[in-house]
Amino acid sequence: MTISGVALLAVCTLLGAILGDLLGMMLGIKANVGGVGLAMIFLIAGRHWLIRRKLLNEGIKLGVGFWAAFYIPIVVAMAANQNVVAAVESGPMVAIAAIGTVLACFACVALISRMSGRVETMDEIEAREAKGAQTGGLGSVVR
Repeated sequence: MTISGVALLAVCTLLGAILGDLLGMMLGIKANVGGVGLAMIFLIAGRHWLIRRKLLNEGIKLGVGFWAAFYIPIVVAMAANQNVVAAVESGPMVAIAAIGTVLACFACVALISRMSGRVETMDEIEAREAKGAQTGGLGSVVR
């Protein structure tokens, strides 16, 4: 049922908010640090966990998909209630955390890109298909 997908999102949001607040307290910042990002990571991980165990039914997909349509407004609303001024006044830790997060994301994208291997470009696909059409369809099998 669709409510299960919304419940999954709610649990992930609550976990993200709680862990973001705890992370902020550990860093000495009176603000939620990365709660929205953690919530999204939990949602992705939870979805993959359900897929692997063949528990992701159509209702959960609909519930998660419903909120995915509202992703940007939800993130903006959640981030708007964070006290950015207090975080910035807390010192250089905010800048260090932000730069570290961006660098970690860049490293993850590079790692995932290298792990995925080479991907055919549209020009290569079109050239292969055109070659297949010229040879009577035999060239479309050749890579």
